Amino acid sequence: MEEVTLEQIPRKTRDLYEKAMAALERGNAGYALDMLKQVMAVEPRFLLARKNLRIAQVKTLMAKKPNAMTHQMSSLKGAFALMSAQGKLKKNPQAALEGAEKLLEIDPLNLSFLKFFAQAAEAAEMPEVAIQTLEIARPYYVKNVEFLRLLARLYISTNQPGGAKDCYAAVAELLPNDQLAIKNLKDAAALDTMKIGGWNDTKSDFRSKLKDKKEAILLEQQAKSVKGDADVDTLIASRLKDIEREPQNMNFRRALADLYVRAERFDEALQALDEAVKAAGRSDPQIERTASQIKVRQFDVAIAAAKEAGDDARAAAVGKEKEDFIYNDAVDMVKRYPNDLQFRYELGFQYYLRKQYNEAIEEFQLAQRNPQRRTRALYYLALCFTQKGQLDIAFEQLQKAASELTLMDETKKDVVYQMGLLADQMGRPDEALAFFKEIYSVDIKYRDIAERIETAYQKKSAPGS
Repeated sequence: MEEVTLEQIPRKTRDLYEKAMAALERGNAGYALDMLKQVMAVEPRFLLARKNLRIAQVKTLMAKKPNAMTHQMSSLKGAFALMSAQGKLKKNPQAALEGAEKLLEIDPLNLSFLKFFAQAAEAAEMPEVAIQTLEIARPYYVKNVEFLRLLARLYISTNQPGGAKDCYAAVAELLPNDQLAIKNLKDAAALDTMKIGGWNDTKSDFRSKLKDKKEAILLEQQAKSVKGDADVDTLIASRLKDIEREPQNMNFRRALADLYVRAERFDEALQALDEAVKAAGRSDPQIERTASQIKVRQFDVAIAAAKEAGDDARAAAVGKEKEDFIYNDAVDMVKRYPNDLQFRYELGFQYYLRKQYNEAIEEFQLAQRNPQRRTRALYYLALCFTQKGQLDIAFEQLQKAASELTLMDETKKDVVYQMGLLADQMGRPDEALAFFKEIYSVDIKYRDIAERIETAYQKKSAPGS
């Protein structure tokens, strides 16, 4: 399914979506839900609207503190609708998906409803929609093996082995002696390694892909078994022979580069990657990223050596070279791959560090279209606007980010903390305290949150306050 972006939807629909988001940020979830459903009816491929619709549904449910009985009751309430939608699955998948949406209106965290929604989305050839919905529900099912396996399978079907690897790792932790769980994790890890290395050849047959996968696993196991310099040298010699025998095999070239890095033979590692690009006959952003990481590692080793020798001036000089390299590399990667939103995010961060706030804002505004980087991009947008003295605009970015984060993880703590700081700066101390208390109630050690809370309560209890 080809996703539709905000810029691609009709103007009237875009206005409706923006009104819905404004209502959501004001806490008017009911009004926002109605408008988001209208948006989805016009353009079901607009995944950002569907994501916010689901987040609003989950937040509304979580406010009621759901439990097992909640889901049992919703299953009874939706039983007839579920059977009706299941009957449409083969002949009219789109109608079945619409029926699944109505079930999630009843209970967006009901496992039976979620499973059927995923089934209907796949039948309607919209697996990305299934993944999006399950990702939002995942914090509620972190220890549910059935749920994790379903999400992992969807990741595999959409060529997202990294997500599958994370899910199968969680399953393997829950079932440490389950051979299927271990096998699934190894297979997903191998597929992820091949994708990152650009090893997938869409024209190759099943047998060759299977061979590549097994080979990647074996190379990874061999690398992990390294105990000393002699072991590294032995494996390097083995990889060189492999490359001489199969010069087009990217597995061997990437494995060789990794071994050189382990031996801190960085120049040879970079040469191995350069030869890998030449052998592939095309540029590869992942290989270039790996090369950049190796160069940064070189700087780190040089800095550590200078400090150990007591040469602080040299350490500082190399540290500055490292900072300049990371910045110039980020600029270069965006020039080479302007549509890669991860690189946009990284460049935005470099601009932020250099206090080039307008340039950073431009990059973060683009990077927020990347679902994996959206909330962090909004967070840094807020920091940039804060530095420019535009506190109200900064606060709006944080509200957007907070509305899309369902759990108080590290990112949400950062967002809510910044909201507290801004509220305080804008002369709204009670609102600021409320934000700080959100964090204090789950993590008393976060930054200076304990001190802020204690100071606020001392002021309240002081005579005359």
